[in-house]
Amino acid sequence: MSPNRLQRQFNPDAPDERWVTDITYIRTHEGWLYLALVVDLFSRKIIGWSMQSRMTKDIVLNALLMAAWRHNPQKQVLVHSDQGSQYTSHEWQSFLKSHGLEGSMSRRGNCHDNAVAESFFQLLKRERIKKKIY
Repeated sequence: MSPNRLQRQFNPDAPDERWVTDITYIRTHEGWLYLALVVDLFSRKIIGWSMQSRMTKDIVLNALLMAAWRHNPQKQVLVHSDQGSQYTSHEWQSFLKSHGLEGSMSRRGNCHDNAVAESFFQLLKRERIKKKIY
C-alpha cells in the first residue's frame, strides 16, 4: 500500500504531474454498471476511463492503461487513489512500477483526500444520472 503522497495538493504546475483515479456505480435496467476514471489534476480532464458490470481490478487497470497510452508521460506521474482492493492489488502496484508511475493513496475512509475525483462523480450523478435509469 502506498502512502498519501498527494497530500491534497490538487493544483500541479503542469500536465501529467498528478493524476487521480476512482470508481463509481451507476444503476441500469440490467443491474449496476461500474465506471473507473483517471483525471489529470492540471487540466481536470478525464484522460482514462473504463466501464464494466463487475467491480474488479481490471476496470481500474484498463482506465489507467488508457491514460498512460493516451498521454505517454515522459516523467514520473503521481497516481492517487483510495484504498479500495482494486488499488491495493498486486497487479495495480506492478502496473504502476512497470510504467514509471508513483502510487499514492488516501487515508482510510477519507474521501477529501481524493476530492477531485469524488467531486466529478457527484457532478456526473447530479447532472446526468439522478432519477434516471439507463
